This record gives sequence, C-alpha cells and structure tokens, in this order.
Amino acid sequence: MPQARLRATFMRGGTSKAVVFNRADLPADPSAWDPIFLAVMGSPDGNGRQLNGMGGGLSSVSKICVVGPPSRPDADIDYTFAQIAVKEASVDYSGNCGNMSSAMGPFAVTEGLATAPADGEAVVRIHNTNTGKVIIARFPMADGEPQTEGELAIDGVAGTGAPVRLEFIDPGGTKTGRLLPTGHARDLLSVPGLGEVEASLVDAANPCVFVAASALGKTGSELPDALEQDDVFLARMEAIRQAASVAMGIAPDAAAAGRIPSVPKVAMIASPAAMPTLSGRTIAADAMSLAIRMISIGQPHRAVPITGATCLAIAVRIEGSLPHALARADEGPITVAHPSGTTVVDAQVENAGDPARARAIHGAVYRTARRLFDGQVYYQPSRLAQSERQAAE
Repeated sequence: MPQARLRATFMRGGTSKAVVFNRADLPADPSAWDPIFLAVMGSPDGNGRQLNGMGGGLSSVSKICVVGPPSRPDADIDYTFAQIAVKEASVDYSGNCGNMSSAMGPFAVTEGLATAPADGEAVVRIHNTNTGKVIIARFPMADGEPQTEGELAIDGVAGTGAPVRLEFIDPGGTKTGRLLPTGHARDLLSVPGLGEVEASLVDAANPCVFVAASALGKTGSELPDALEQDDVFLARMEAIRQAASVAMGIAPDAAAAGRIPSVPKVAMIASPAAMPTLSGRTIAADAMSLAIRMISIGQPHRAVPITGATCLAIAVRIEGSLPHALARADEGPITVAHPSGTTVVDAQVENAGDPARARAIHGAVYRTARRLFDGQVYYQPSRLAQSERQAAE
C-alpha cells in the first residue's frame, strides 16, 4: 500500500515543536483525525522514540496543531492543539500548549488565514478551541513576512529571535469554569500512599495543581533525568494529579482521571535557591521569584510549559495559595526558574484575597517562533487501523 501524504508545516514555538496543519487540508470530520495524527507522529512506540514518525520521544516535541477560520466573531483564527502520547495510542485535546500558541499567529499570516501589515506589528486574535479562550499574539512584520531575526533569547532554545508577545485574556476557568475550582486557595488532597497533601488547584490558561517540593521529600532543584529515574516520585505525582482532577471536577474518579493525562498539569514548586540547569550553569537565588518542576504526560518537563508558567504566575497573585506563600515577588513580572533556565511572566488578578471572587484579568509572556519547513508529511495508512485498534483497547 503506498504512503499517504498531507500538506503540513513543521514549526518551533517557544520550547516546543509541532506538525501544523491548515484545517482545510484535513478531513472535514474531526473524528477522522486521531489515527492520522498518531501515524504522522509515529505513535504508539513502545521504544519511546517515535523514529517511524515526526515525533521526538518527548511530550514537548510530540504535538499537532490545526489552524483554520474562526468560529467566533472576536477571533481571527481557530487553533486546536493535540498532545500525542509517545508510547500509547492516545490523542489528547483537553488542554492547550502555550509554547506552540506563539507559532499560530505567524503561521496564520503566512497561510493567508489572518491579515497583517507588510511592516510593523501584527496582531492576531487566536481562539484556542481546547480551552475556549482567546489569546492575542503580537509580533513584528517585515516585507510582508513574520520576522524571525531578533534579540530575544529564551532559555532552552539556542540563539535569539524576534519576540512574540502572548496575552492570555481572562484565562481563568479554561476547563472547570472557575479560577479556583474548589473555591479555596489551598486544599488538602487525600493521596494513596502519601496521606493528606497540601496543594493549590488553579485553572488558568490550563488547569494545574501545585505542591511544595518539601512535601515530596525534594528540594525543587532536581533535574529531569534524576526525576525520570525516580519511579516512586513519578507515581506520587500522578496520584496527586489524579486526586486533584477529581477535586477540580475534571474527572469523576481516579480511574477516569488517569485516562485524561494532560490535565490538570502537576508540578512541585520551591522558594528561591541556587539551582543547576541542563546547560550546566547555575541560577542564583536572587535571579528568580519561584522554582518549578512540572510533569507533562508522565514525563518531567525540561523547561516549563507556557500555560503552566502563566497559571503559576496567576497563582502567585492569589493570596493564601502555596505559590503566593513560597514566591518572592512584588507587583512586577514574575521570574519562574525551571530546568532550562528562567521564564518571565506577568499576571494580574482582581479580588486576589477573596477565593470566591478572584478573577484572572490576564497573563502575558514573550516567546520566539520559527517555521522550520513546509511540504508534505508522509504516513502509512496501514498504521491507521493499528492505531485505531490500540486506541479502542
């Protein structure tokens, strides 16, 4: 059977990479997308490498984005994000990818899906269909093309690039309808094997659960490879995530929560302290507001997802939350330390001292993005039936 092919673009957005499709090039019925996406990325792969597809064996590079005309009047485009599992036949649409959000505006302009001036600042209003929220992307244009050359450096990406400012508008309640789904800034979760664990459950940009590293016997400065080899730690973090999912009303029970692996995100946080990075340099304690180690689809993240950093920054602004208690932050931007370096995020919350009335006004972050190639992505139709069978199982 000959290989099938689809027009596609491969893009980097922040510290992630994805295959990006124009919706017009995909089947009209979204129910037909999952087996195609799995075959394109090379999933499922029991070896964890996705060598038979476009994936790279990590959650940050096993992603699909679909961009098309807007379905609401206050947006320029619709953007749907799909997280592709590496070892399982799973396509998860339950959350957004903030890093890849930075590539959607430039992609839309180049594809003719959104308009922009030939020179100056482009402004693209992105409706993320996963969360139902609008993200405003601002980026420079030159000679009718999105600029890629610039002076902005982001930790985890070599070199510099043109800045893309992402403004997450009214980001609270993306999945649950409430910024604080339980109505509390802190909760006690009953976690099998751990007992009661204090956590802050916040739904902004993506729903997240934050626990103190000390509650897990960690410092918060551990690097991803060390955490990935700690099966007990990973099992505890997944148990916390599942308990939080139930408490937030995302899943009815732990078993159902286990079948929704991408939300809520789970992370351990720690107060500022000198800590190493993957590049070998050390981040000084006074160069950060707070440290985070986030788990994504069961894997320790090598940076911090932008939606996770945005949610954390908003949580820092909520009085009584764990992030608020552990952070060193004033009214200015919040510097989040992660394994690859730091990410600067800003956030504004009104009624921050009243959990019942707290509202996230916005979260903003700067990223860089670049188109890597255009062309045809090939996949094997024979893998579609295999993926469908494994997904059904």
